[in-house]
Amino acid sequence: MNRQTKLCIVTALASIFVFGAAARAQQTQYPKPTELPNPYRLVEGWPSLPKTMNGGKWGEVIRVHVDEKGNIWVFHRCFNVVPPGSATCIGRGPANPPILEFDPSGKLLKSFGAGLFAYPHGFTVDANGSLWVTDVNDQQTVLGMSARNAAGAVMGQEVLKLSPDGKVLMMLGKQGVAGTGADGFDRPTGVAVAANGDIFVSDGHDPNKSGAGRVVKFSKDGHFIKAWGRKGSAPGDFDEPHDIFVGGSRGWVYVADRKNERIQVFDQEGKFIAAWKQFGQPSSVFVGKDDTIYVGASFRDPSAKKGELRGIIIGNAINGSLKAFIPDPADLDKVIRGTSASGIAADSMGSIFAADVGAQNLRKYIKVR
Repeated sequence: MNRQTKLCIVTALASIFVFGAAARAQQTQYPKPTELPNPYRLVEGWPSLPKTMNGGKWGEVIRVHVDEKGNIWVFHRCFNVVPPGSATCIGRGPANPPILEFDPSGKLLKSFGAGLFAYPHGFTVDANGSLWVTDVNDQQTVLGMSARNAAGAVMGQEVLKLSPDGKVLMMLGKQGVAGTGADGFDRPTGVAVAANGDIFVSDGHDPNKSGAGRVVKFSKDGHFIKAWGRKGSAPGDFDEPHDIFVGGSRGWVYVADRKNERIQVFDQEGKFIAAWKQFGQPSSVFVGKDDTIYVGASFRDPSAKKGELRGIIIGNAINGSLKAFIPDPADLDKVIRGTSASGIAADSMGSIFAADVGAQNLRKYIKVR
């Protein structure tokens, strides 16, 4: 071995040491959630849910979104809590509509959607005001009740585009049919719409029969463009991608890769950008126009009740740094099953909205410092 070869080896080893040290430093630079500030205050009594709707009491709330006008849309499981963690809308009737619109003060503006869903899950509102929803039901009967709608189709396994008044404008996938190709889903968990109208669907709620774990991209008119990922833990793969959002200044795709306990970030062509573990085990993700990322998450914490700390963690959507943490106010001893902040959104003023499945609630926070 000549001197030049030895020098190259030494240089390479030094580089590995430096980069390894940098990687280790990067892994340890993030504070624990409890070490972060909480500059938010819960708005008590928001929204004003009419007493005529389930006595003014929520059931399982799965998603929330703020439209371009600042109104707040809620997707929930028809004021139901049965079965816990996956309450059904089957048989709930017109008195329990799953889609509600509120103004910023919390006044109910409209409600609709009865008979469209069995197991509500993903939800967003695009720039034109259209609603996008997913149904993760994969059973023909639930609690002994048929999951067929008025047209005879089994509800579930599809993504629907709705008008602001509830008219079905488009369907992606096939109702009641599981698939992993260009025209089918196996329990699609979330949907997001890019600025140009392209549609992104996170597919593969756990458990699913085909082992799905992917992101599927469509054009604005519903034509399949591509898919990426499979069930696994490698970069770009997923284990229960529970929510998806497209936004921020770079238009990146953010996926709450729940069972892998990470937020994964991609460009809109599916190129892997980052995998962030510092956001805990995420159930929901939202990114504001100012590149603030909001994640509804849980963290393993032996000192916390049931060994789990829940809350909303807030950071930078470009570099993954952390800014704040809002602890979950729910008592875990009273939560039978289901996550908190299963859906999350923020408005232009920085107010945060959280949809709770486990605690059966809808929360609003405002920034106070």
